[in-house]
Amino acid sequence: MATKEFSSVKFETILEARDRIKGYVSRTAVVTSTTFNRLSGAQVFFKCENLQKTGSFKVRGAHNAVLCLSDIEAAAGVVTHSSGNHAAALSLAAKSRGIPAYIVMPHGSPETKIASVERLGGIITMCEPTLAAREAACEALKLKKGAALVHPYNDVRVIAGQGTAALELMEDYPDLDVLIAPVGGGGLLSGSAIAAHGKSSRISVIGAEPLGASDAFESMAKGQLVPLTSPVTIADGLRASLGPIAFELLKEHQVAITTVSEEAIVAAMKLVFEVLKLVIEPSAAVGVAALLDSKLNLSGKKVGVILCGGNVDLDKLPWIKRLKI
Repeated sequence: MATKEFSSVKFETILEARDRIKGYVSRTAVVTSTTFNRLSGAQVFFKCENLQKTGSFKVRGAHNAVLCLSDIEAAAGVVTHSSGNHAAALSLAAKSRGIPAYIVMPHGSPETKIASVERLGGIITMCEPTLAAREAACEALKLKKGAALVHPYNDVRVIAGQGTAALELMEDYPDLDVLIAPVGGGGLLSGSAIAAHGKSSRISVIGAEPLGASDAFESMAKGQLVPLTSPVTIADGLRASLGPIAFELLKEHQVAITTVSEEAIVAAMKLVFEVLKLVIEPSAAVGVAALLDSKLNLSGKKVGVILCGGNVDLDKLPWIKRLKI
């Protein structure tokens, strides 16, 4: 099933998604920095999806999926499970079409992300923080409400939408040598690979992953999906297992995966706050940490980095020391 589905995601599919979601999403800014150029030895271009509507790239895939639904399919609304960014994105996409969004969120989801879903009209059902519990609750809601499932990442419509961020970056800077994007479920990374290679056959695409949630790295190394069982990382948006459709696409496009430590993620996040003056979440910092990791040897290259989101609890920034009163 996965092989059949992944083969339907082509560069043309992303071009169609770009046209479909135009007017519903923002064409986000690209920023540069002499400090990051010096530290990495590369010429770096940051695609600021942290400034996207709902604060992440997820709004792209959610809108593409919702807008692809027929009137009959959309009538009862949509349903998904998500710890935050996809939940908010689907809530907005459903609101744009005037249909309900039923959102399953695990206990322990960031309060800022729960609040965002509520503001956007998503109807939340909480569940235990396991993939099995999320999927079971989602399936129950789907059957009860008759809603259409929009999976956070294992959905060709979502993948095509996510690829539009890289498409925009490649349109602005077609001579990039390397593109770096974080990887959790793989929707952004696989869509980015299709978009990047559709614009340039020579560009290298690299997925950045926390060392404490390295199922994509292990899956690519072994040539088969390795489930993510007990992720331990501050990057809450990357705690999902790599999806089978994305896995096939990453293999087809020969995407390399690199891992970074928790210390590197926190340091990169803080550096972006201080130097770029941008609010990013830990998941976005994973790509920046990879950029600054000497093992990639990016010296002299033009590198695009997708800052995937900016939804972070500002009261719980990882470098803040609690004062005793």
